[in-house]
Amino acid sequence: MNFFNYKISKILIHILFWSLFIFVSLFYFSDYYWAENPFLQYLSILVVIVYANDFVMLPYFEKKKWYTLYILIIAVISFLATQLYCNVFAQCGCSVAKCLSDYVWQTIVPIIFFSFIWMLFRYLEKKDEVEAIKQKHTEMELKFLKSQINPHVLFNNLNTIYSYSLEKPAQVPELILMLSNNLKHVLYESNATFVSLEKELEFIDNYIKFQEIRTEGIKTISYKKDILDHNYKIAPLLLITLIENAFKHSVMNTTIDIHIVVSNGVLTCICANECDEAKSRKNQQIGLQNLKKRLELIYKNKYELTFNHGKLYIVTLKLNLS
Repeated sequence: MNFFNYKISKILIHILFWSLFIFVSLFYFSDYYWAENPFLQYLSILVVIVYANDFVMLPYFEKKKWYTLYILIIAVISFLATQLYCNVFAQCGCSVAKCLSDYVWQTIVPIIFFSFIWMLFRYLEKKDEVEAIKQKHTEMELKFLKSQINPHVLFNNLNTIYSYSLEKPAQVPELILMLSNNLKHVLYESNATFVSLEKELEFIDNYIKFQEIRTEGIKTISYKKDILDHNYKIAPLLLITLIENAFKHSVMNTTIDIHIVVSNGVLTCICANECDEAKSRKNQQIGLQNLKKRLELIYKNKYELTFNHGKLYIVTLKLNLS
C-alpha cells in the first residue's frame, strides 16, 4: 500500500516542481518572450539530466557509497550544462563567471531538489522495510512462544482424562467436551493477536476445573473473579502461564489462590501458592521468561509483573487493556 502512495506522491511532487520551475524561469527571471526564450529548448536536455541522475547516478553512487565522487560529477555536469545554455542556446556572449552567476541556478536547482526528494523517499521506503521485517520477526517470535505453551496445556488435560477413564469413566464425556472447547481456543482462536476477554476467561475456567479434578483431596483451589466489564480484548494464553506455575510448583496439602480482577480497563491477575522454592525456581523461570518476552512484544510499557518470595510465592500481573 505504501509503495503506491509513495509513487503517487512522487509524481505529484515532480509535476508541481516542473510547473513552478517553468513559470519562474519564463515569467520572473526572463527578459525574453515565449517564442524567443531559449530556456524552452534547453528544458528537454535539463529533463534528461535530472532523470538520468534520479534513475541511474543516484542509485549507483548511493549503493557504492561514493558520495564525494558523486558531488564532483554533479558539479561538472552543472558547469557544462550552464555553458551549453549560455553559449549554444542563449548565445549571450557572457564570460564564464557571468554565465554561472546568471544561469547556473536553472541547472543546479532541479538536480539538488530531485536528489533530495529521491533520498527522502529512499529513507521512507527503507524505514518501511525495516518496520515490516520487525513486525514479521515479532509475529514469528509470538507464534514460537505460543507453540511452547499450547502442547503443555493440552498434555495436562489429556492426563486428567486418562486418569478419569480408569477411575471414573462416567465423567469422561464431560471432560472431553471441556477439552474440545479448550482445543478450539488454543488451536484456532489463540492464533489471533488478541481475543475477547470472555473467551480467554472461559478457557481458564475449564483449565481450573480440570485441575480441581486432578488435585482433589491433594490441594485446595480458591478461584475468584471480579469482572466489571467483559468488553475487552486480551492477548491469548498469557494468564495461563501464571496459573499453570501455581499448580505445577505448589506443594502438597496447600491452598492455591487465584484472583482475577478487571476494573477501569486494567486486568489484575494474582496467583499465590506455597512451594519448594529450591526445586521449582529453575522450572518457573523458563515459563516466566517466556511470559515476559510475550508481554514485552505485545504490552510494552502497558504491563506490570511483580514477584513476592515470602512465605507464599505470589505473582501479580497487571495489564492495561484499554
